Amino acid sequence: MGQHWRHDVVIIGSGAAGLSAALRLPGHLRIALISKADIAQGATYWAQGGMAAVLHDRDTVDSHVEDTLRAGAGLCHREVVEFTVRHSRDCVEWLVGLGVNFDRRDDQAADAAPEFHLVQEGGHSHRRIIHSTDQTGRAIGDVLGSEVQAADNVEVFTHRVAVDLVVRNGHCHGVYALNQRSDHVDLFQAPAVILATGGASKAYLYTSNPDGASGDGIAMAWRAGCRVGNMEFNQFHPTCLYHPRAKSFLISEALRGEGAVLRLPDGDRFMQRFDERAELAPRDIVARAIDHEMKRLGIDCVYLDISHQSEDFLRGHFPTIMARCAEFGIDIAQEPIPVVPAAHYTCGGIVVDTRARTDIPGLYAVGECSFTGLHGANRMASNSLLECIVFARAAAEDIASADLHKASAPDIKGWDESQVTDSDEDVVISHNWDELRRFMWDYVGIVRSTKRLQRALHRAELLQSEIAEYYSNYKVSNDLLELRNLSMVSELMIRSALERRESRGLHFTLDYPDTQETGTDTILEPDGPRIKSHRSA
Repeated sequence: MGQHWRHDVVIIGSGAAGLSAALRLPGHLRIALISKADIAQGATYWAQGGMAAVLHDRDTVDSHVEDTLRAGAGLCHREVVEFTVRHSRDCVEWLVGLGVNFDRRDDQAADAAPEFHLVQEGGHSHRRIIHSTDQTGRAIGDVLGSEVQAADNVEVFTHRVAVDLVVRNGHCHGVYALNQRSDHVDLFQAPAVILATGGASKAYLYTSNPDGASGDGIAMAWRAGCRVGNMEFNQFHPTCLYHPRAKSFLISEALRGEGAVLRLPDGDRFMQRFDERAELAPRDIVARAIDHEMKRLGIDCVYLDISHQSEDFLRGHFPTIMARCAEFGIDIAQEPIPVVPAAHYTCGGIVVDTRARTDIPGLYAVGECSFTGLHGANRMASNSLLECIVFARAAAEDIASADLHKASAPDIKGWDESQVTDSDEDVVISHNWDELRRFMWDYVGIVRSTKRLQRALHRAELLQSEIAEYYSNYKVSNDLLELRNLSMVSELMIRSALERRESRGLHFTLDYPDTQETGTDTILEPDGPRIKSHRSA
């Protein structure tokens, strides 16, 4: 039998969003933080580039807002963008106050006040990316994780995989979660639940994300009755290391901010043919250009060249990338890096407001699993960590102002596993997992068509039928739960893509190559898809 835990707030996810929310909540609230693995294994720790914020005197909030709106291809919600950017400096100061060691400029006079070293990335008109060499996510995650583990009011539960939310009388009251060590399902009960579970890029065969990015929060919220928005916009990072033993290693966009250029195998540059900003164009444009050239020439990869920079410069600014490439015999100071696009970020998610509230009272969503309206049709580089910190604070403030125990706690039963048995057919899970990721890559990738999407939808529906039967007969496992969630979220991506009869931002379809004059969000409701009109300001 599983255990029954009671807290004031349950947070599912231990990346920047979940950890920040735990630290922002009042100290008198008892918090359970649930992590699928150790708290240092989420997507935050993989983030290399940094966090966008208005920190320089020559930069402005208006400029950051306009850059974000432009990158979002007419679908960003202006009021949300302004809300997020206005809080960027405060969030940086909060992180610095906790002890995050961001890089400082090394070219200042000895008697000058220290300034942060800022870099420029695709879509930004200024240097506004604050970073810690090329390990910004790790620097932030280590500090937040240490603070959470030292907090008296936070209880951390690792190696727990969320199964489903507990909703009674229209209010969220907790979550069932598989304890991977005991193989039993525990009940975590609380009047407030924060989903901070990350995105769903593991739906694709090639991705820059860690293994846990299986769309758990989005799928659970959908099953509980929440709307999702803009799930067709899946960002492919243009430059992941192409090497048979590299698995999922990102080559940060900051290299292009420091002058790295993309080349074909013969050494020719090509980005200037696709956009006047060349390598500093937004990610959707760069990824599509690389995909186009790879298909046109029948090549396996293109090359990112930063060899014009000195070895000392590269070792000082990109030590992780330099060391990782060296493991595979690539000296980035002397030769270009082979790169390919890979699924990187889920721009859509659970519909929330500027207080991170979902459609279900008591349920909040923060970070990549949410749809705030910040990213529009294409997330601008380094706005994701900013969104995590800003909306974690918003959720915490809303929970702090609420009377959590206004309604009496319902009597919730523990997980019933009396009708299921241990599986002797786990090969079904691995086979379906492989099939899902392959058809999502082939049919719902960087360039789409109606026929490809219809084929993908047919396969997704068949898979879900098989998975549902398996789920109802056998005990749950980590692999089964992730497959169940990923297949659900994949169907939401496909249905959203079929609803959008235009090409915009990250969604490019051969059947509708033009962009409509008015931008609209794709909002899916649990009782069926519909389009909700939204005119971007």
